[in-house]
Amino acid sequence: MQTKKYQIKAYVTHEDYLVIEEYAEKAGLSLSAFARRVCLGQPAPNRELEQFRRELLKINADLGRLGGLLKLCLSHKDEQARELHRDARRLLWEIEARQREIKTAVAKL
Repeated sequence: MQTKKYQIKAYVTHEDYLVIEEYAEKAGLSLSAFARRVCLGQPAPNRELEQFRRELLKINADLGRLGGLLKLCLSHKDEQARELHRDARRLLWEIEARQREIKTAVAKL
């Protein structure tokens, strides 16, 4: 079954065309698909936003690994390690605070 497709023309300035083209590229869509979504009120994906979200999640994972190393440091009982315990605990609290901030930022995205 063949469907009939219709074409919509819109006149825009060169500057507007460049902006629309840039947004379509950021969304990973063709100009036609981007225009169709925008005209129908559908959300257009934002690849940059997704990349930002992935970077935040990687940072969060790095902080988690760092926290694990600090906890390992705290498990040692020798005299030299005990001197580092206070600093390690402070760093763990800071890491946990940053992780909460990152999780909040990712949830907002």
